[in-house]
Amino acid sequence: MIRVALAGGIGSGKSAATAYLRGRGYLVVDADDVAREVVRPGRPAHVALVDAFGPAVLDPTGAIDRAFLAAVVFTDPTARRRLEAITHPRIGETMAAALEEANGDVAFVALPLYRAEHRGLLGLDEVWALEVSPETALARLATERHMDPADARARIAAQVTNEARRRLADRVIDNEGSLEHLHRALDDALAALGVGARRG
Repeated sequence: MIRVALAGGIGSGKSAATAYLRGRGYLVVDADDVAREVVRPGRPAHVALVDAFGPAVLDPTGAIDRAFLAAVVFTDPTARRRLEAITHPRIGETMAAALEEANGDVAFVALPLYRAEHRGLLGLDEVWALEVSPETALARLATERHMDPADARARIAAQVTNEARRRLADRVIDNEGSLEHLHRALDDALAALGVGARRG
């Protein structure tokens, strides 16, 4: 099985890309989905987060208040490192297990915080970087997620630059254009991979 990472910062279009690939019948293991799973009440990461950040990190139902936690860690590098130390190992282990159980010719891994070590940890064959300008990302976050501009800028600034991400990628997929443009670019990447865009 070929394993391909989809890397991209916030607002780069990872959700649109993964939706298209899933619609074509490909397995996608999404780090954001896994991140929600590993912090569910009763899971070790949930307990560790409450220990690290206090009861204020919980919403009224006892679940992790993701919006509150995001607001804290995107403005405090020390808090962000604490969060990552708790969640990243558990996310990586869960994703690796999902890939080991997968069937088919290609599996995709959506990684917003792709690092060079992921290639070995997840046995990746290729890395595709979805790329947009910071201005485009900011506009999308404001219009599609109704995010406060200051919050959006802080999140974009907290991530690696396009240039740094590009250096780690095997293929850069420009996503400045329309949804149709993105779909064509993904079809081209699939064809170059030798698998083609299939359905079902």
